[in-house]
Amino acid sequence: MTHPIARRSLALLAGLALAPAALAAPGRKSAGPAAPMPDFTIYHLEGRRSERIVWLMEELEMPYKLVFTRGDLGKSMAAIRALSPVVPMAPTVQYGDQILVESGAIIEMVLNRHAGGRLQPALTSRDYPSHLMWMHYAEGSLAARLFSDYRAWLTSPPTARSPLVDSEAVVQFAENFLAAHPWFGGADFSGADIMMMFPLNVATSLNIVDVAQFPKVAAWKTKIEARPAYKRMLAKARPDGMIGNLRVLPKHAPAGPRTPAPGPKP
Repeated sequence: MTHPIARRSLALLAGLALAPAALAAPGRKSAGPAAPMPDFTIYHLEGRRSERIVWLMEELEMPYKLVFTRGDLGKSMAAIRALSPVVPMAPTVQYGDQILVESGAIIEMVLNRHAGGRLQPALTSRDYPSHLMWMHYAEGSLAARLFSDYRAWLTSPPTARSPLVDSEAVVQFAENFLAAHPWFGGADFSGADIMMMFPLNVATSLNIVDVAQFPKVAAWKTKIEARPAYKRMLAKARPDGMIGNLRVLPKHAPAGPRTPAPGPKP
């Protein structure tokens, strides 16, 4: 016969053994300790991708230093060039004694090392694969396609949609996802939403696509613009509004189905 105290001890040990598995259950955010943030300086150009890093730090309420010359993109770029002459680009971040570029990589590094599970789904959750996809889609597919079409259409406005993946298609992919999910992070706002705001703003504000075609994107942007951290970012990183605007396209490709590419001749 097992003594009552022994039975309680065994139950306690069993509970402790199950605790790590419970904490790792799908959908549960990691509560692991976050590493301390070293000195963090963002070298910034107003209205450019470096806004993402300012916004991230505001969402996380972490300290950072912001370096730019208000209203002067040339002087702001000179400060970046002095720090990183081979690849002067925004954002450039000084992270302790390291110089980092690429906004997506910087965001992932900060989240993984310092955010303690905030602004990204748990690795074991259903939302994590989509979150990570959108983190990379923002530049790898969306921005790359948008700017390629934009440069071509500045000189030769399109009269038909491309038979291949074009700007409308890459934005429609985002629209379709938002029809079924509130955020690009899935159930919750995440770093993927921070990544996606810049190219979707470019798509609509430069007339690369017709904003009226994408109501889910428009509703998502309205939610983003209401976030206190986004407002703080704008006040600090874009105090005079957008400067050095790119030209708005006079015409974008017509909406609707793409014309199939002609097949090989028999």
